[in-house]
Parts: sequence; C-alpha cells; structure tokens
Amino acid sequence: MTRSAREVDVLIVGGGPAGLAAGAELAAAGAGRVEILEREQEAGGIPRHCHHGGFGGRVERSLYAWATATGATFAPEGTSGPDFARRSVSAAVDAGADLRTGVTVTGWAGPRTVETTGPAGLERITARAVVLATGARERPRGARLIPGTRPPGVYTTGELQQAVHLYGQRIGTRAVVVGDEPVGHAAVATLRAAGVHVVAMVTDQPAHLGRIRHRRTPLLTGATVTELTGRGRLSGVALRHDDGRTTTLRCDTVVLTGDFVPDHELARRGGVLLDPGTRGPAYDAAYRTSRPGVFAAGNLLHAVERAGTAAQEGRAVAVPVLHRLGGTEEPAGDGRPLVVDAPLRWIAPNVTGPDGVLPHGDRFVLRTARRLTMPLLVVSQGGRELHRQRLLTTAVPGTPIHLAAGWADRVDPHGTSVRITAR
Repeated sequence: MTRSAREVDVLIVGGGPAGLAAGAELAAAGAGRVEILEREQEAGGIPRHCHHGGFGGRVERSLYAWATATGATFAPEGTSGPDFARRSVSAAVDAGADLRTGVTVTGWAGPRTVETTGPAGLERITARAVVLATGARERPRGARLIPGTRPPGVYTTGELQQAVHLYGQRIGTRAVVVGDEPVGHAAVATLRAAGVHVVAMVTDQPAHLGRIRHRRTPLLTGATVTELTGRGRLSGVALRHDDGRTTTLRCDTVVLTGDFVPDHELARRGGVLLDPGTRGPAYDAAYRTSRPGVFAAGNLLHAVERAGTAAQEGRAVAVPVLHRLGGTEEPAGDGRPLVVDAPLRWIAPNVTGPDGVLPHGDRFVLRTARRLTMPLLVVSQGGRELHRQRLLTTAVPGTPIHLAAGWADRVDPHGTSVRITAR
C-alpha cells in the first residue's frame, strides 16, 4: 500500500502531559506547524483514568489517595486527573497544535522521518525536529517473573484504573496490592472506590519512615511474592518473608503497582542511545538525544515522575527545539555520561551538555534501590572529586532524590564519565 508523504515543523510523538505541554508551548511560540500524534483514541495520557486530585498542584497525589482511603478531610491543590488531561488537551489545541489521535508510529524512514498508521491510512511524516514523549508503563506480571498459574484477576495500576474509571467493570471482592510507592496508595483508593476490600499492601522493602499509611490497610514489609494461585479465578498470593516464613493471602484480585519502565520501543528502533540506568534515552540538559534533531521529554526519560513534572519538562523542551528551528542551537559536542553506583539506580539528565553546562533548573534527579539514611552523595570524574552533598532526609525507593548541579561546570568535557556514589 502506498504511503502519503508530508512535512511538518515539529512532530511530537505522544499525547500525554509532556507531549501536550510541549505542543502548547511550541505552537504558542510560533514554531510553525506543530503536530502531536497519540495512539490512543483520546489524548491526555495516564491522568485520564486517575480520578484522584492533586494534578497541577504542589500536593503529592499519594496524599489524596491516603485521604480517600482513610476518610480524612483533605482538599488537594490542583485538579483531578481527567480534568488535568482535558485542560492539557485544550491548551495544546487552543494554541494551534494539530492533535491527531488513533495514530501509531510504526517506525523510522530517515533521521527525522517516521512512518505511521491511522485513520488517514499509511503516512510518512518528516519534521525539522522530533520530540519523543511516549511516557512510561508498569511492567506486567510476565516481565516481573512471578510464577504460578495465569488466572483472571491480575492487574497493573493502570489496568485497574481504566477498568474502574473508564469502563465501569466489576473487579472483585478481596484484593492484595503489591507495592508501597505512591502509585500503590492510588491503587488502594481505586479499589475502595470500586467497593473492594483491600486485604493488605505487600512490599519486599523494609518499613520506611515518613511514608503515609492507609489506616485500614495492613502493610506487610520484607515480603516477596513467590506465586499466584488459582485457575478459574485468582485465589491467593503466596509470600516469602525475610525471616523465612511463608504465608498465603486469600484474595481474588491482585494489583501489581510501580516498577515503571520508559516506553522506549520507538526510540530504540530509531537507534537512539539508551541510558542503562533509566532505560530511557540518554539525554543532556537541552533534552537532546543521541540522534540530531530528536528530543525527548517526560516519563520516557525517567520513569516515573508526577504528571505536573512531565508537563513541566514538556514546556522546557520547547526552548531547545526553538533554538534548533531558528538555527541558534549550541553544538552538542561530546557530552560526558553520568553514571551511578549501587544502591543508586539512575540519574537524570544523564549526559553533560557542551562545556559542562548546567541542566535545566538547578538540580539532577536520582533514585535509589534501597533505603538510605541521610546519605552523602559524592560526584567525581577520573578520581577528581567535583562535589559532595549530605542529604538531610531519608532516601527511599520510588521517591526522587535531588542533587545540586553547581558542580556541572567543572566537568572536563574531554574526560571520563562522571560518577555519583552514595555513602
């Protein structure tokens, strides 16, 4: 079948918070023809089926989930997820961006040319600049290598929220939530809204200080899921505790939360260099990937931050894109990779800019694989210490750690990789 070919100024792949914000900012700035492609029939990303509040405000969404689950009186800043999604769509369209839904990008046909399929048939679109904003996804059961049978009743958080809030499906009666990150608390709130009794939340991590708890939901720490049982329907979740004990929780529903990974398939197909820590595109402070003219923003870069953070990055990526369109883009040069040592998992951005320029804002974001009490972060290059910073809080998995960026201008652009350790 013949593909029709056309050209745009900026092509944005992904109609979630980052892609919509980038489209609104670029269209309003006069970037020319700005087109946003979204494979779902409705744009807005994950917030479309997150009915809790706090979107667009400073309040963490986990606070609202906690309030919903405990019956506490709490009015979060911002708005609900669906309202946030609708407002994001309106902002992009009102600014002049062309939003096309039901369109899937199937591959690349050139440095900044993609092939698509959608209501208009097969197309080949070439852009002066491409912004990848394909977001992140939770790994399903198969990717987590959880043994057992394959009964109905197993969800990720996103699948659960869509089933309850978008399709009004009946879930079950007794549920176990696997995970203790904020998204796990949102899953508990969704289950309670659907009239499901939450038997327990389960995490293989030790108890964390300062983490908000559901007063009516037991939390089992240091427990690993070893098997899902049942055939016609899920009947239980088998656990192994750190002390060697084994137990089985009787339930007909399990929700696997967290464990987000960037949706990087399109980037990988395009030969974009991926960072081994984030598993998203390697990128510098200007959101540039290893492919000239291809930028990235949002949770594709570092799964997973809040929708407001993704939107903020979408707005920020507009600046370097405009520089490229205007011919004022700084040469990329040879950026130095930023690497982390265990138990740190990743750092973002993860490539230095030309001559070691500062990243956007004034800090880097890191994640840890285990709890760290007031860790000392040390930045070095080739044995030369560039910076040390003591965190005055406890760092826990699933929560951002922030590293000041004042040392970035001391990076040798011709030196070795920059290494960040936690002591």
